[in-house]
Amino acid sequence: MAATSSRQKRITGRVMHEFKHGELKSGRAGKGGKVKSRRQAIAIALEEAGASKYESDRRNRRNLQRTEGKEAQGRTGQQEREGKPHVGAYRKRESTKAMAGKNARKQTARGHKAAVARSRKADGHTRQELYAKAKSRHVEGRSKMSKRQLENALGMH
Repeated sequence: MAATSSRQKRITGRVMHEFKHGELKSGRAGKGGKVKSRRQAIAIALEEAGASKYESDRRNRRNLQRTEGKEAQGRTGQQEREGKPHVGAYRKRESTKAMAGKNARKQTARGHKAAVARSRKADGHTRQELYAKAKSRHVEGRSKMSKRQLENALGMH
């Protein structure tokens, strides 16, 4: 199984970049020292990208998820050397919600402030109260609804 998806190719490219610049390390937490063999670098790249033919599909998926997390936290060799908190970083996110980014996991500070303000509005109902009311009325999909959605479903806006 070769690197197929675009993110797998991106990860493979990043790992090979680290190898070329002497940043790629082997072993747990890089304790094994710098990787000197191109062949080993390729093996590490494919493993991190979840594209190794020697791993099961489940293990490959786990490796890919781990790598995505590592990149999101800025723990790759390239990011640590270049001082970037994220691959393709703009602040702490690869792309912000304002930029319509798919992988913007955190809210922006402004978005968080707005959400807090909305939740504190004096409309007299907490989400728990609205949920209890929706439960008694047998509203479908209520467990996945936000406070606003529950209000709309109950016609309380």
